[in-house]
Amino acid sequence: MSSTNLSTVSQPDAEAIRALFNRIAPVYDTLNQSLSLGLHRVWKQMAQRWSNAQPGMTCLDLCCGSGDLALLLARQVGETGHVVGVDFAAAQLAIAAQRAAERGWQARFDWVEADAQALPFVDASFDAATMAYGLRNLTDIPQGLAQLRRVLKPGATAAVLDFHWPSQPVMQQLQQWYLGRIVVPTAERYGLTAEYAYIGPSVERFPLGPEQVCLAQQAGFSQAVHYPIAGGIMGILVATR
Repeated sequence: MSSTNLSTVSQPDAEAIRALFNRIAPVYDTLNQSLSLGLHRVWKQMAQRWSNAQPGMTCLDLCCGSGDLALLLARQVGETGHVVGVDFAAAQLAIAAQRAAERGWQARFDWVEADAQALPFVDASFDAATMAYGLRNLTDIPQGLAQLRRVLKPGATAAVLDFHWPSQPVMQQLQQWYLGRIVVPTAERYGLTAEYAYIGPSVERFPLGPEQVCLAQQAGFSQAVHYPIAGGIMGILVATR
């Protein structure tokens, strides 16, 4: 896996991805809950714990979407902490801000519309970071990892949750069946067939766990470990600056 090179891992058009996530924002939470049978919340809790966020910390949730992980971080850091949620889809950020307001947690958050590959923060700004289902959709994964490392304080940890191509053939078949027979038909019922059909190809081209570790190390992280979860269908990259 050491052959993985920073310059060779690229993804589709950024504006198309931004438009997609703006379109699906109104039903994003409902679909995530339905398609994962609620397990996405468990996986996000794992990412939050592996980020090592603690009370009073300033944390980053990158590609925050509708705010699931950001809200978990806010609960963990408490009233003395702060969470910055970043996404480039304004419609997703609006939903995240509304969810925080419903809990009376406005003061714990800043919501920032920005590109994960060009973060508008000074170096060493954050004590911990999370990202859920965002790394796979970046147009330049190595650049995204480099930016994530740059804004973390020395010794801080990022936990990155995403789909993963499992190593076991039976789990590969299960994942393909799930994407083709569950995800896409469910999306059809919401009129979002094309929007969710992208998931399968995006998983196939996404670097495997050991490759993600290599990319994180090349981006300058001092330590990186990838943990397959859910039978290898999902994974969490834990990287420390």
